[in-house]
This record gives sequence, structure tokens and C-alpha cells, in this order.
Amino acid sequence: MNPVSQRGRFITFEGIDGAGKSTQISALVDLLRVHGVDVVQSREPGGTGLGERLRELLLNVDMHVDTEAMLMFAARREHLACVIEPALARGAWVVCDRFSDATYAYQVGGHGLEAARCEALEAWVHPQRQPDLTLLFDLPPEVAAARVAASGAGPDRFEREQRDFFERVRAAYLARAARDPGRFQLIDAVRPPASLSAEIGALMTQRGWL
Repeated sequence: MNPVSQRGRFITFEGIDGAGKSTQISALVDLLRVHGVDVVQSREPGGTGLGERLRELLLNVDMHVDTEAMLMFAARREHLACVIEPALARGAWVVCDRFSDATYAYQVGGHGLEAARCEALEAWVHPQRQPDLTLLFDLPPEVAAARVAASGAGPDRFEREQRDFFERVRAAYLARAARDPGRFQLIDAVRPPASLSAEIGALMTQRGWL
């Protein structure tokens, strides 16, 4: 393994529901382990006992958007303190399904939370921590919706939102990525899973991380 990769890396996967993140997260984690990397795989909201309990509330109970955002960041604070920061401190990599970009996209873009409130929470909860790399899986909402429907899983309250909600979420994600092009890597998620896995593996190599 390249010595460059000996320090911990924080990689997040973002995108609207149905973009295929879960498959690619598993593929990347497997690839990293083949290369001898100590990897922690996690998700948000969740990642800790408390976070998973908050996840159940967030995905299934209707609430005010301000409450929604504060619970998201409460779960994130616990996740950072108990999982992410300790893993990175020992040199492990953390591969996470969603982080604060998701809160910006879903709560600000989708549900109309004031951007300043999200930014204030982000500055409070993790002022010195952003992912080293964020893979943004982008695809049209109608394609994502068809995939979610085909999965047969019961939709949570976010997945039950209408198409215009996901159009706003997608636009917020793309706007966020445009403001931080050094961190974000845009992934065309319409393509087959094998093609996406190959692209992500090549990206790890190009960055000198493997």
C-alpha cells in the first residue's frame, strides 16, 4: 500500500435516494480491505446506538424542519465523537453514507430550512472536520424513484416525497458541489454498477491513496 494512504481518510457518499450508493460503498470498503486498509463503514443519521434511535424518529415521524435539522446534527455530533474522530485518530479510514451535505440538500434544499441555520449548526458541530472526498451520485429523480419502487422496500417519509422535492434536493447538492470542487467528485449514477465501481477504484489510485 502506498505510504500516502497510511493516515486516516474520511470519504462520504451523497445523492438522492435510489442513486445506488449502498452498492458502491460496499464495493469500496471491500477494495480498501484488499489493500490492507483499516476501514470503518458507517451511515448517517445513525452510526451509534443513539444515532440509530434518532434515525428511526427522523425517517418515520413527521416534525418541524428546524427540529429535523437539530436532530440530524445531534446524531452527527455523537457519531463524530464516538466513531469518526476516534477512527481517524488511529489512522483508520471512515467510509460514510451521508454527512452534512445531505442535511444541506434535504433540509435546506428540500424542506426549506434557512441556509444560515444549517451553516451555524455545521460550524458548531464540526468546525474543523470535512470529508477528504465526497462522491456525489447524481441522476434524474425519476430514475431514482423507479429504482426505489423496484427495490420493494417500504419507503420512509423522505422517500415518499414528490418529484419536485427531489428536484430541489438534487439542485442543492449540485450547488454545494460547485462551491467546493476540490472535495466533491461528481458521479454519473445512471451508469451500471460495475462501471461506477471501476471509476471509484481508479479515482483512489489517481489520488495516490492506494
